[in-house]
Amino acid sequence: MNKVTAAITAIGSYVPEFVLSNQVLESMVDTNDEWITTRTGIKERRLLKEEEGKGTSFLAIKAAKNLLEKANLDPKEIDLVILATATPDMPVASTGVFVATQIGATNAFAYDLQAACSSFLYGMSTASAYIESGRYKKVLLIGADKMSSIIDYTDRATCIIFGDGAGAVLFEPNTEGLGFQDEFLRSDGIGREYLKIDAGGSILPPTEETVKNKQHFVFQDGKTVFKYAVSGMADVSEKIMQRNNLSHEDVNWLVAHQANKRIIDATANRMGVDESKVLVNIHRYGNTTSATLPLLLCDFEKQLKKGDNIIFAAFGGGFTWGSIYLKWAYDTK
Repeated sequence: MNKVTAAITAIGSYVPEFVLSNQVLESMVDTNDEWITTRTGIKERRLLKEEEGKGTSFLAIKAAKNLLEKANLDPKEIDLVILATATPDMPVASTGVFVATQIGATNAFAYDLQAACSSFLYGMSTASAYIESGRYKKVLLIGADKMSSIIDYTDRATCIIFGDGAGAVLFEPNTEGLGFQDEFLRSDGIGREYLKIDAGGSILPPTEETVKNKQHFVFQDGKTVFKYAVSGMADVSEKIMQRNNLSHEDVNWLVAHQANKRIIDATANRMGVDESKVLVNIHRYGNTTSATLPLLLCDFEKQLKKGDNIIFAAFGGGFTWGSIYLKWAYDTK
């Protein structure tokens, strides 16, 4: 009997309609289009503004329904829903559980997975393990974040970077040797102070003072995070290639977390991968945190061919980072 691997068999996505361009940001904070583009590669980002009172679940549900429609899949067939997110709707009550119910996945159990910008990558590892165990046949992994809910739009260090969005992938068993091949995941608590939200957790619960001091917004030490991200993503991507005897010619696509164009370029350079093989949409969406990887897959789905070797890479707060090697399992109809 052939070994069972976990393959991506369907994908879906959603981004809000409202576009926050660099030109609009120029009127909000002390910045300009050239400065933002040169340092990040971002031209615009999407914000969930047109739906008042809607959170990350709204984005996740939209992406999941897009997948279900494209794949003509009955949601009752789904065994498990994993929601990778850094911005759950609310504390305690799992957002993934609500999403599963709303999309009609009534036979699935569900939960949230949080590893900052590496959440979706870690979720790929988790979903694949469930499939390879033989216990479940259909695992829906969603990456969704409403970053606009935790960004201070008077802080030019962070408001230029982040956007809202969601993407979803379906993992199923495969016996052709396609799908999940290997992973190299890492974490280091040294990053706790460099990318965080100070208040709202168990250490510093919300008070009038924490709100007044803007301690519920994202803080990022940009230079330090950039330094660790460049070395971290490049290292793990190179190592997973070496461990699987992959040359730069063997790699068909690099699917890297869309945090900063310079970090993406540095990772590709270390791998020796040509620019034509690097999937990029950061200019359109900015950093959508847990959604960047599945949004890339959706945007470039038609270019992905059955058997393609894909290297995924991500880096997030905490610090969390890693790389996954996957063989694409289908040709787009």
